[in-house]
Amino acid sequence: MTSNISQWLFPISAFQATPSTCSLEKELYDRARGIEFLFRLGSSLGLPTSAMCTSATWFHRFYMRFSMEDFHRQDVAASCIFLATKTEECGRKLRDVARIYEAKILNCDITKVAVDSPEVDERQAAILLTEEVLLEALCFDFDIESPHAELVELFETCEGDSEVQEYAWSLAHDSYRTPMCVIFPPKIIATACYVLAQRISDGPNSLSLDARISASSPSSHLPTPPSHKPPSPDASRLAIESHPFSESELSCISEALNILLEFYKAQDVNSTYPYLSSIVDVSPPSTQLSRPRFFIPVSQINLPEINASVQQHLQEAPERTPLSSYGGQTPETNPSKFAARVKTLG
Repeated sequence: MTSNISQWLFPISAFQATPSTCSLEKELYDRARGIEFLFRLGSSLGLPTSAMCTSATWFHRFYMRFSMEDFHRQDVAASCIFLATKTEECGRKLRDVARIYEAKILNCDITKVAVDSPEVDERQAAILLTEEVLLEALCFDFDIESPHAELVELFETCEGDSEVQEYAWSLAHDSYRTPMCVIFPPKIIATACYVLAQRISDGPNSLSLDARISASSPSSHLPTPPSHKPPSPDASRLAIESHPFSESELSCISEALNILLEFYKAQDVNSTYPYLSSIVDVSPPSTQLSRPRFFIPVSQINLPEINASVQQHLQEAPERTPLSSYGGQTPETNPSKFAARVKTLG
């Protein structure tokens, strides 16, 4: 049976009524931390991008139905990873997943975690127990459509330079640190990532995001040149013009860009993530949906139970999978390898 992705897409208003009892800002902050842990776990297990994207999507779907207070993000992340190793045909032993889980918690090398330690047994039990609830939350629907697959098609259509492709690929990874995968279809996310990647690559004096995603090209309103030759294709709008997007879909692309930029602007750019400056300087599209704010700086979030560890978390972050784009370890950073794998599986 083919999965109907639309049944897993939620309206923005649903985020004001998730099962979690904490503030929305804190929930999404903790979700981002859970995805951070999931990516680190998957990278240490040597999983392909497809498995980690699948796991990340399941993670967000899970918390649309169950509370973060009832299920710890790291248990859910590990369970999503373990389940994906089975459905994505990249099997890993439960004990190996549990050992790496424990090593990440202790921030030590896996060789320092004994295979038969009681802590590993506890991690295994937690993964299996959470997996039962995960299967219930997913309704045994394991099919996932990834924005990365859509990006591969865009790369073939637009034939952009490698810098734009790498930026778009990293932005698509980072989109999972937001709940975009349970709000927008993959094509919308992929297009938003590509458009933003082009804007970053083109620089601050280039075409605005509004002009790049408008229904018609700004040049179409200019007088016809005396030569009467058809205008050259506008490279900055190829991603938009390659698909017959409706007005509502263009609005979704605009909102996806707003969410991405809001996420980046909430990061500590000045001291912890200086490489994000080229992203946070981008002005978001002027058209915005009416929604609650998703992301605010961590210093503004009420985190009574982890305030003592926030500074440690920020200090460790540069050594871990980055919380943002184009800065270090992420799932598969080579789009061509992903494309080859998709064709192999296809």
